[in-house]
Amino acid sequence: MPKLFTTLLISLLSIFGLAQAEPIYLGIDVLEQSGFRAISGKRVGLLTHPAGVNRNGESTIDVLRRAPNVRLVSLYGPEHGIYGNEKANIPVDDKIDPRTGLPVYSLYGKFRKPTAKMLQGIDALVIDLQDVGVRSYTYVSCMRYAMEACFENNVEVVVLDRPNPLGGLKVDGPPLDRQWRSYVGAFHVPYVHGLTIAELARIAKHTPDTMEISERVRKDGKLTIIPMKGWTRNMLWTSTGLRWVPTSPYIPDLSAVLGYAMTGLGAQEGGFSHGIGTPYPFRLLRFKGKSPEELKRALETRSIPGLRYRILKTRSAAGAPVEGVYVSVNDWQAVRPTEISFHMMQLAATWSASNSFKNVKNPALFNKHVGSTAWWNELQQRGAQARVNAFVKQWSNQAAVFQRQSQHFWIY
Repeated sequence: MPKLFTTLLISLLSIFGLAQAEPIYLGIDVLEQSGFRAISGKRVGLLTHPAGVNRNGESTIDVLRRAPNVRLVSLYGPEHGIYGNEKANIPVDDKIDPRTGLPVYSLYGKFRKPTAKMLQGIDALVIDLQDVGVRSYTYVSCMRYAMEACFENNVEVVVLDRPNPLGGLKVDGPPLDRQWRSYVGAFHVPYVHGLTIAELARIAKHTPDTMEISERVRKDGKLTIIPMKGWTRNMLWTSTGLRWVPTSPYIPDLSAVLGYAMTGLGAQEGGFSHGIGTPYPFRLLRFKGKSPEELKRALETRSIPGLRYRILKTRSAAGAPVEGVYVSVNDWQAVRPTEISFHMMQLAATWSASNSFKNVKNPALFNKHVGSTAWWNELQQRGAQARVNAFVKQWSNQAAVFQRQSQHFWIY
């Protein structure tokens, strides 16, 4: 095992806690233990991807195919497809799955929301998607859109729950303003929301104005949750004893999961790169025209709680040498994951010849990810003098309020 990988693994375990002694049973495991009672005798569609596996690593597709008295008749794929081999932001076509012979309807192609024709012939749509605990990750949006379509077409929704890899207690970042609701922001939650995918489904089902369907249809729609056994809110993924299956090409491991929450917003615009194309996606920072030493000093002077930095040399996927600043977490309790992203934005404004955020190519896309009109106005008006600490404090207070309010939807 390479020395650096071993060091990173030990670091993750020390931050997130040691492996859980008691087994964790995922929603698919609990469904199977029940004899598939919730879908027995039904024609079933399955929305899933490669990370949709049971605790032994077996695909939920295969589990449902062999299930007695259950007829799996169609598959539905989110962004990256059912096998996770489709590139980000690239539309995916419908097809016939060569492995199972089942039709695969793409929910990241011509349609983001299933059509009535796609849902014909099924009694229930089973959803088994592994989320990463971050609002802009599109699988939770895919779930919400699928719920809307099912409710409109009298199809039951069955959500198989999975852990939030960041745990259920860390909530952080800006809430989503109503005007920026989109496919990278389908829920009005802080950027790091602290909920499982089934808990988000409960919010969609039971909260007015979370779905773009009539209130009557929302209330009448049938939602069945299959919860996990053994998972508690204080568990991060490293405490579950489960193997991580890459959820998308740029999230190959747990290091990238945490990095996505931390730096994913910070490289939206302005000159930063965050390790995509290296072995350390979302963890290795570089800025055009600045040396790693200059970048490291600039980050350290900001005294962001819970983080530390070191200069790291590696190679890109193409074999080119790469040197940057690796961001690590040394105190999970203290860290506010998204905080570094907003310091990155301020640094980008500081280091550009003029405020780079006055010339953003696609401000709507930027705001759909970040979600905060107030922060956008701050960057536009103040640039290098943007009051990062004041916004972070405000968002922390709002996140605490959201967490108290969201407890009504907690399953664990």
